[in-house]
Parts: sequence; C-alpha cells; structure tokens
Amino acid sequence: MKILIRRFLLLLITQPTFAAAPSSSPKNLAIVIDDFGNNMPGTEEILNLPIKLTVAVMPFLPSTKTDAELAFNNGHDVLVHLPMEPKKGKKNWLGPQAITTDLSDDEIRRRVEAAIQDVPHAVGMNHHMGSKATEDERVMRIVLDICKKNGLFYLDSKTTGKSVVSKLATEMNVPFLENDLFFDHVYTTQHIKKQAQLLDRKLLENERIIAIGHVGVSGPIMVDVLKEYIPVFQDKAEIVGLSDLIPEYKILDKGLE
Repeated sequence: MKILIRRFLLLLITQPTFAAAPSSSPKNLAIVIDDFGNNMPGTEEILNLPIKLTVAVMPFLPSTKTDAELAFNNGHDVLVHLPMEPKKGKKNWLGPQAITTDLSDDEIRRRVEAAIQDVPHAVGMNHHMGSKATEDERVMRIVLDICKKNGLFYLDSKTTGKSVVSKLATEMNVPFLENDLFFDHVYTTQHIKKQAQLLDRKLLENERIIAIGHVGVSGPIMVDVLKEYIPVFQDKAEIVGLSDLIPEYKILDKGLE
C-alpha cells in the first residue's frame, strides 16, 4: 500500500528532474544488484546482506515474485530489470517479452506495463543489457513515459555511451539516475576486488556513487567481495537504496511514516 500511495503522490510532484546531483554529508553509496528472478547463484546470500541494497528483478521468470517479495521484506529497494535489446549478445540472454527496436509502439507499451505489474514493490526501473534500445529515442520515450505514469524513477545502467536516457528523462521530467561503476563485467575475484578498490577511491572524491553488480555467474564472488568491502565502504559513506537519492521519494517516505 505504501508503494502505491508513493507512486500516486509522486505523479503530483512537479520538481525539476536531475541526474545524481551531489549529496551533502554524509556521502552516499548505492549498490545495485541486477539479474534476480531466475534462481541465480548468490541470490539468497546477497538478499541477506546487512545493508540496504537496490535489487533489480527481471520480470516473467520463475522466481520473479519470490525474489521481489524477499528483497522488499529485507528492506531493499526493488527495480524492474527490464530486458532490452543489446548491440551484441544472444537473444536467449534477454528473457521473455524483451523490448526490441523492431516492436510497435503499442507492443512496447504493453510489454513495459506488463513487466511493471509482474514485479511486486518496484519503485524504479533499469535495463538488462539494452545497449541498442537505450540509444533509440522512440523506444526510450515510450519506456520513460510509462515509468512516469506509474511513478517510477529510471536508472540508466550506462551500457552504452550513446544512451538517450538523460536527454529524454530531463525533457520529460522523469526522475533518473546514472550508474558510475560495474563491479563484475569480468567474472573473476581479482577483477571484482579491483573494482571494489576503485569504488573505495572514488568515494574519496565523490559525494555520491552508484555501483552495479550481479547475481548469476559472478554472484558468489560478489557476495564474498561485498562482505569484505562493506566495512571499508561504510568508513566513507552511508550505503543507501536508490530511492534515497531521489528527493521526491525522501519527501514521500517522510510523509508516510
């Protein structure tokens, strides 16, 4: 009920949209974990970590609803992890009802609306893959319009340097944020630790950082690295959910307590 009230009230707020403007002290770190919804390795361990995470759940998969409910009950933010067309990669990596650039406007709308309905407790959306779709203004205008109508913010995972999300979201007044770092685009302990160390250095220079990891192939490694580095990150920043970085959500949470 709180999510529904928040969505309704957010639709009534007309504040300028921005992307990850610097926060005042303390520094904020939001850790997003993608690819929930398919009983992936690391799922239970990550959801039970003693920090607030943002959990991106793919729709229409065997554990979509279970993972979203468990994430919500454990105090994490939930996102719709919308499968979207990449420039490279296999179609079977996308999952059911993916958003591709050859779909009609009506079919894109139908699929995005259905995805939102399939992921309980979602407060925002990001994309799974999506390097081609997020460069397409027609596609992203529809996706962002539906986010706005449903009171969702959008996280641009930045899987391409030519994303149109920031341009369109600013124009359409849709709250949005942008990813700063991927932990695990290489699936090794050495690389993920290297990225955690890079994140730690970035926290010295930035007031706000958003970092993305995954369950799945790298899930068990992500669990181990996060357990090691959570205390390191907490020495420099407060670990928060993405909704804590959106002023509209802070206001609404305060009003609904």
